[in-house]
Amino acid sequence: MRVGFGLVLLLLGQCGLRAQGEGGGLSDVGEIREFQKTDPRDAVEESSKQTTPDIWDEVRALRDMMVELKADLKNMVTRLKDSESQVNELKAELIVTKVHVELLQRENSAKPKVAFYTALTTAGRVGPYNTETTLKYSIVHTNIGNAYSPASGFFTAPVKGVYYFQFTAALVYRGLMGVKVFKNNRQIVHNEEFNHDDGFAYFTNSVILELIAGDIIHLALPSGQAVFDNGNNHNTFSGALLFPL
Repeated sequence: MRVGFGLVLLLLGQCGLRAQGEGGGLSDVGEIREFQKTDPRDAVEESSKQTTPDIWDEVRALRDMMVELKADLKNMVTRLKDSESQVNELKAELIVTKVHVELLQRENSAKPKVAFYTALTTAGRVGPYNTETTLKYSIVHTNIGNAYSPASGFFTAPVKGVYYFQFTAALVYRGLMGVKVFKNNRQIVHNEEFNHDDGFAYFTNSVILELIAGDIIHLALPSGQAVFDNGNNHNTFSGALLFPL
């Protein structure tokens, strides 16, 4: 009796296991078959649909960047060419300027240089005299070209040209002072002034003269008139060649 009951239980257990195995197996097989029905190319196409738009956007962005870089490079090349042209123009102008400077230097070195500046004396009062007296400006500060002679008081033009002369007269005592300018012993200027007190009185005048080589200019003190000078150089005589002719 017990043996028969045990066999029945064993049979029932095997049937249950078979039923469970058949149910689970069918489910797994169905899933496998369903997976096999899906085409692998469909999965690739789906992935491509998701990645392709992003790649083309990047390609377009790179293309636009290259276009901009080419335009910038073209502009830089143009500016560089313009700069090179400007540099070449400046070099040409510099060469021309150097040539002009050299020509001016040669021309200037070839021109005679004449200039002098003198003072009358340190002795004090000069005059008055009974006769007209040549003023000999004995204190020579400048004498380029040695055209002025302190021994005679004469300026001798070394070349034909236009000359500038200036003189200043001073008197510290009460009285009449004056200066005359002569060209080749012909009077061309006469200035005089009366000093009404014992302080310094001054006057200054200048002339521009066209001279030829050998013309002589000198200053003279009129008769009966006086001037005063000392180490302060109150009475001066100067001149220079403005340009040769």
